[in-house]
Amino acid sequence: MAATKTTAIKATLAQIQLLEQAGAGLIRIAVDSKRDVEALRELRESTSANLVVDLQENYRLAADVAPFVQKLRYNPGHLHHHQREVSVDDKVRFLVDVAGTHDCALRIGVNFGSLDPALRASEEDPIEIALQSASSHAELVESFGFTRYVVSLKSSNPLSVVEANKRFAAAHPTIPIHLGVTEAGLLPEAEIKTRIAFEQLLAIGIGDTVRVSLTLPDEEKDREVVIGRTIVDDVLAGRFRSVPKFLEGKLNVISCPSCSRVENRAFVKLAEEVKRVTAYAKEHALTIAVMGCRVNGPGETDEADLGLWCGPRYVNLKRGPELLGTFPYDEVVPRLVSEVNALIEQRERVANE
Repeated sequence: MAATKTTAIKATLAQIQLLEQAGAGLIRIAVDSKRDVEALRELRESTSANLVVDLQENYRLAADVAPFVQKLRYNPGHLHHHQREVSVDDKVRFLVDVAGTHDCALRIGVNFGSLDPALRASEEDPIEIALQSASSHAELVESFGFTRYVVSLKSSNPLSVVEANKRFAAAHPTIPIHLGVTEAGLLPEAEIKTRIAFEQLLAIGIGDTVRVSLTLPDEEKDREVVIGRTIVDDVLAGRFRSVPKFLEGKLNVISCPSCSRVENRAFVKLAEEVKRVTAYAKEHALTIAVMGCRVNGPGETDEADLGLWCGPRYVNLKRGPELLGTFPYDEVVPRLVSEVNALIEQRERVANE
C-alpha cells in the first residue's frame, strides 16, 4: 500500500515504483476527496501498475475513481457514515454497478478495528461480528449478480485472523479470500504475527492474495512486499519456520501500517518510541495501540488497554474507551509510561488481595 498522500504525485509515484520493483502485484491507494481523484488520474497516466482504491467512508467516489483502477475496496463498517438516509443495500448496489461498468473487481474488506456498528449493537464477539458482516455482504453482492469479488477479515491479533478465516472458508469455500494481519506493528514482532497467520492458513489452502501491514518509514515500505513474498514462497516450498507462539499474556504493541491516511508523519517515530520505552513491561499482559488516523484509530484504541490515537497536531491518549487527554507528540510518551505503571500496579494489587 502506498504510504504517501495521494496528492503528493511525485512521492506517490515513487512509492508505486518502489512496491512494483519489490514484486507487488496490486498496489492500494487511498482516495478521500476530489483532489485525490484528480491526483489518481494523473498517476494513472504515469504508471501501468495494477491499482486498487480504498474508498473509506465516501463510497460515492467509486464512480470517479473506477476508470483508473483495477479494483475497489470498501469496508462494510464504513457504509453507515455517509448519507445515512440511503440504505446499505442501495450503497452496495451502487458500488456493484460502478464496478461492473468499469470492469473492476471488488474487495469486501472487514476490519476488526471498524466493525459494522449495527452488528456491534447486538453482538459482543468481534469474530462473530466480522463473520456476519462478511457473509451478509458476500450474499448481497451476489444477489446483484456480481461475482468478481474477494473478502478479507483482518484483525491485529493473528489468532483471530486464523479463526475468522477458517470459519469463513468453511462456510463459503468458493469465495476468494485476501489475507492480512492489520496493524501488525513494528518489526520484528509484526513479521512474526503475520507469519503465524499466513503459515496456518496458506498451509491448508486458505488465502488467494496477501498483504503485510508494517509500521515503516515511506522509503522502506517495500519491505512489506518482500516479507509477504518470502512467507508465501516458504509455505509453497514446505518451509515452515519455528516462530514464537503469539500469547495474550505478554506486552503487545500494535500500530497501523503508516499509510497515506496517517495525519502526521511523526506517527512512525512515535510508534517506535512507544515500543522502546515500554519494553520493560514485556512480561505483562498489556495491549498498547498506536494508531495514525481516524479510520481504525477509535476502534483499535477502544479495545486496547492503552491507546494513542494520533491526529494532525495532537495525540489522544486513551485507557480503553476512556479519553485521558490530548497531548502534543513530544509530550505524550511520559504520560503513557505513567499509565502503564499505574495499570501494572493496579493489577498486582488486585492479584495480591
